[in-house]
Amino acid sequence: MNQLEQLKSCTTVVADTGNFKQLAQFAPRDATTNPSLILKAVQSPDYAHLLEEVVGAHKGRPTDEIVDQVLVRFGLEILKVVPGRVSTEVDARLSFDRAASVARAHRIMALYEKAGIGRDRVLIKLASTWEGIQAAAELERVGIHCNLTLLFSFCQAVACGANGIQLISPFVGRIYDWYKKSAGAAWDEAAMSGVNDPGVKSVTQIFNYYKQHGIKTEVMGASFRNIGQIRALAGCDLLTISPDLLAQLQASEEALPLALDAKHAPDVPAVQYDEASFRFALNQDAMATEKLAEGIRLFAVDAVKLDQMIESL
Repeated sequence: MNQLEQLKSCTTVVADTGNFKQLAQFAPRDATTNPSLILKAVQSPDYAHLLEEVVGAHKGRPTDEIVDQVLVRFGLEILKVVPGRVSTEVDARLSFDRAASVARAHRIMALYEKAGIGRDRVLIKLASTWEGIQAAAELERVGIHCNLTLLFSFCQAVACGANGIQLISPFVGRIYDWYKKSAGAAWDEAAMSGVNDPGVKSVTQIFNYYKQHGIKTEVMGASFRNIGQIRALAGCDLLTISPDLLAQLQASEEALPLALDAKHAPDVPAVQYDEASFRFALNQDAMATEKLAEGIRLFAVDAVKLDQMIESL
């Protein structure tokens, strides 16, 4: 078996793309999208017509409503290809507004349900701010399952698990990026690869904590920079992987040993966070604080660009 096939034997493989025409060749179970991936897709000649069709069908409606229609249209196309779930993201500009995030999530889900898609096939993506986690907890209570994204710290993961969130997406590559940039010339790529990669270590800690304490929240490693990071997380519940890296895995016949094993999670004490202690723990983690803020800003920039494209049609 190639490495992609080997990975599928121990981990659910998810495609991280808005390019649904690429999906079939990798046969992932699920797919994830975000504002940047959708923006990239609609700028391609292969998908520009979808944007034009959706805008034309909803001319005169508020821009934010049309954006949700575009996101769901891509989600519906993706669900024709994957047998599992698609993740659709709430506007990053609502990351600190619990009530608005909940309302937007309900609207997105209503569009899927109108198209005949059940709640079991959709995950609503929200940023892992305190407000985002509380919004997700409220949504989970009414059967709308969530994917908490832009997750960089242990405290974010603990809070998600405690609030019964369906799935989290810790960002391996962006954690790696921060530590590599911080180290500068002192960075030793070979020494900091595989199990020593700071992004891999973060996901491993979260995975082990969840399994040790019987937390049902699914762990989906995300944002990979190389297949070495993916190999080091074989056995994680899910991994969402870009088409380029999926192709690299598919092209390799090298053995892929199990790296994470729920049956052998180390014994670690349980911790709890209320709002004050959560905010303080996040504040004490410079990497997580900076990458969360940066991630929200970058997604917000692309959200504005998508708004502008829609308004220009």
